[in-house]
Amino acid sequence: MPGIAPQSQISATPRTALPISILPGTSKVHPAQRYLTGMQIKMLYAILFIVVLALVFLPNLWVRRVMAKYQEPADLYPHDGAELARKLIDDLGLDVGLEQAQPDQDHYDPTSRTVRLSPNNYSGHSLTALTVAAHEVGHALQHAEGYRPLLLRTSLAKTAMVAEKFGAFALAAMPVVAALTRSPLSGVTMLIFGIGSIAIGTLVHLITLPVEWNASFERALPMLKSGDYLPAQHLPHAKKILSAAALTYVAGSLASLLSLYRWIAILRR
Repeated sequence: MPGIAPQSQISATPRTALPISILPGTSKVHPAQRYLTGMQIKMLYAILFIVVLALVFLPNLWVRRVMAKYQEPADLYPHDGAELARKLIDDLGLDVGLEQAQPDQDHYDPTSRTVRLSPNNYSGHSLTALTVAAHEVGHALQHAEGYRPLLLRTSLAKTAMVAEKFGAFALAAMPVVAALTRSPLSGVTMLIFGIGSIAIGTLVHLITLPVEWNASFERALPMLKSGDYLPAQHLPHAKKILSAAALTYVAGSLASLLSLYRWIAILRR
């Protein structure tokens, strides 16, 4: 009859044209689908690895670039970083010492109550020298005013220094102890102790970030503005330096977080 195909044509039509992987009620996955999923996962890991590396290293590179850029001209101001730091300390009525430190070791020591500036910033007359000096005096002002995040960081830093030494030893000795005692529990205990010590160091790094930002923009910048130590046209550039000073510890914080995550991942296995 018209409109009806012969039986031979009907039987020749394939009944399993669809792949098994997409038939209803089956959990099988086509090999090509497994391959694509694996490739996608590898790509995601690769992208994540690149992003993490960028987050760890780029801030430090930017900080160094900004600091070096504003080291010139080297004779921009009549007074150097040490002279500005001493004037700020005296004007604020702080009982704080001032010393020259090793290169790239600008910091405020709350234990000895001392501002320490690297040679370039101690005797330098550049915008970087003066701005970094104001930033470190900002930490001294935080200490004098009892700024709680700074006090917390100071107390935790002492604990972290001791804990990290014991933690590193615990992590290194973990396989040996587990093998000698033949007890997985002893190995896990030492692993948890080691991760705990790393976590304290990570916490110190995280607390450091708001402390540095406050020293830059709530202490140093107002001091530079109110005292007319810098011409108005130099203040936008000083803000870049203060941002760089505040971000100095970002790379360390991210590296510490990655280390903590790596050990937590090991523990979960």
